Amino acid sequence: MKRLFDLTLALIAACILFLPIIITAILVKLTSKGPALYWSDRVGRNNHIFKMPKFRSMKVDTPAVATHLLKDPKSVLTPIGDFLRKSSLDEFPQLWSILKGDMSFVGPRPALFNQHDLITLRTEKNVHHLVPGLTGWAQVNGRDELPIPQKVELDADYLVRRSLFFDIYILWLTFIKVIKRSDVSH
Repeated sequence: MKRLFDLTLALIAACILFLPIIITAILVKLTSKGPALYWSDRVGRNNHIFKMPKFRSMKVDTPAVATHLLKDPKSVLTPIGDFLRKSSLDEFPQLWSILKGDMSFVGPRPALFNQHDLITLRTEKNVHHLVPGLTGWAQVNGRDELPIPQKVELDADYLVRRSLFFDIYILWLTFIKVIKRSDVSH
């Protein structure tokens, strides 16, 4: 049921967002050197690595680490990078990962391949068995502001509570957070 929900919603979203996706890709290309998309190595279900696309919000030579680990994150943003992140427009290409089955609309956010502390804690809590999501329970309860152990506790709570109705609730809360632009790192 969840996969059918993801496919249906992703196809609808892709149709509705087609023009904004094209415009965003063009703006990324026009405002910075490099490709419009950044393909990030992420940890998926059962700790398998997959390539997740995002609109590139950082300069091409930026190290592949979590934003909070960068010495000066603002210095590596592209001219429209801050706007892409605050508006969550950089996430639109992940519809491809949802259509492909590497991601779901709701689940724990996919860890970077080198976030070993997060991967280890999720594996200990059996969260690694879930398909990662575009948004998740931890995302709507603090997003980038949460320490990793607290994120994992929320991910484990989602593992227990997951249902179609809970997913719809999380999607609604995500919509509200995006509109308010709250809990977004810069």
